[in-house]
Amino acid sequence: MKKRVFSQDELDEMGTPTSDLLKRAVDAGEGERAKRLAERLHNEFLAMHDLYVDWVAGLMDYVCRNDGEDALYQALKGVIGTPGAAKSDTTKPSQPQTEVDEEASLRRRVRTLAFALRGHLFPIKVEEDDEKVCLTMEPCGSGQRLLERGAYEPPRSLTKIQKPHAMTWGLRDFPVYCTHAPILEILSIEALGYPATVAVPAEKVATKACTYCIYKNTGDIPEEYYTRVGKVKPQGG
Repeated sequence: MKKRVFSQDELDEMGTPTSDLLKRAVDAGEGERAKRLAERLHNEFLAMHDLYVDWVAGLMDYVCRNDGEDALYQALKGVIGTPGAAKSDTTKPSQPQTEVDEEASLRRRVRTLAFALRGHLFPIKVEEDDEKVCLTMEPCGSGQRLLERGAYEPPRSLTKIQKPHAMTWGLRDFPVYCTHAPILEILSIEALGYPATVAVPAEKVATKACTYCIYKNTGDIPEEYYTRVGKVKPQGG
């Protein structure tokens, strides 16, 4: 086939990031085109997001099936490392914080968590009470979405861990992909002495979204959120 299939403009547009095309459309006042490009950008990212979730879940499943739960636990602790938000925004200060400092730190931590969760491309319900700020994806864009797409059913049949473990919050029938949430809490407690973010799962994990809570006073974090991952709440903490 010698005849060209695409014009040069088409080739150039295919090679241009959708975000750049979207900004150009906005600048040009092309509202309808901008809306189409925004939808295209969403779909492009969602496809890549789901692909990587599938790959990660598959790797986790492979380790668990071939080497066991403890090997997966050690692998996740090594790969995930200390949570970035905990290192940057929740490290215990060397000097007492003022009320203004504490509020600024809380705002950073909540905004950082919202930034991360928005990467799953679904709406987030954000609620605050006197004790904490909680964020819930509607729906969960990773663990719940993976379950709803049939990943734990044939032919993929990803592992659901049956033996209670620290990385399952002591629960049975725990979706292998969701073990990263307890691991994040474990790493945070080991680094800081408390979980920077506490996940409150559905009664049956991944059938609904977890709610992620950041406590204003770490001493108010209930003891159960330590014991479920095999840790002990510090005295006076």
